Amino acid sequence: MVVDNGSTDGSVDYLEQEGIPHLALPRNVGFAAAVNLGVARTEASAILSLNVDTALEPGVLSALLKALNGDPSLGGVQPRILQLEGGGPDSASVESARLYSAGQALTCDGRAVELGAGEPQRPELVRRREVFGVCGAACMLRRELFEELGGYDERYFAFYEDVDLNVRARIAGWRFEYVPEAVVWHVGNASWKEGFERPSAENARLVARNRLATQVKFMPLAAAPRVAAVELGSLLRAARERRLLATLHGKLSALHWLPRLIRERRLARAGDIRAARRWLGRMS
Repeated sequence: MVVDNGSTDGSVDYLEQEGIPHLALPRNVGFAAAVNLGVARTEASAILSLNVDTALEPGVLSALLKALNGDPSLGGVQPRILQLEGGGPDSASVESARLYSAGQALTCDGRAVELGAGEPQRPELVRRREVFGVCGAACMLRRELFEELGGYDERYFAFYEDVDLNVRARIAGWRFEYVPEAVVWHVGNASWKEGFERPSAENARLVARNRLATQVKFMPLAAAPRVAAVELGSLLRAARERRLLATLHGKLSALHWLPRLIRERRLARAGDIRAARRWLGRMS
């Protein structure tokens, strides 16, 4: 199932010619909403979410599905995501490629980190293990989890919607695992760079808003000074990189959500929020 987010490059014509199941949207409604729409139009017990700029090595589906079916406590699994560069996967070596993500982690101040991003594939980054969460660029989720949590938070539009889902899943008692024998290539931001007049500024705005919203919903109060220091630092970096207004706009937008975020924070405390917080600062 392909959800086309208002493209103008002939993708919909191609999908129609090839008879590929798809949903053509008149405009870009965001990654989160698009995935939710795609999931609502399918029925499989496992959901493989893929960005448009990914390519799969053979055996990905069977490896991920075997791992997911082998442990009912798993809400999702993630493949080894490699950085696609140069001539594409046919000209690249799986062993020599740099990592894009070996699972998702959270810093002590609530920022999301893709483990191993940009690094060579050290042995500790290619072994199967439990991780805090899975990267939305390529991951397999249990439909039960997705429906229980109501899917991705569509307010986020894009960026940090996977982090938010991972935290909510942890609070609800689900676990995640990294399955390195499944390999997916990913360009990263390929379609994003084509869809906006100033993609870096729009990226900065959304990340600033969505990260702060996630921190308000889930971070312990004791971490507030650390979070404030990091967010101040992000404003200083944004000023140096000439995207201060976009970043500031994003943070102020999160404050407009504050009443609802506080309500969601109270709801999170009704679950096992410690199950999510115990992953803060674990980078391996």
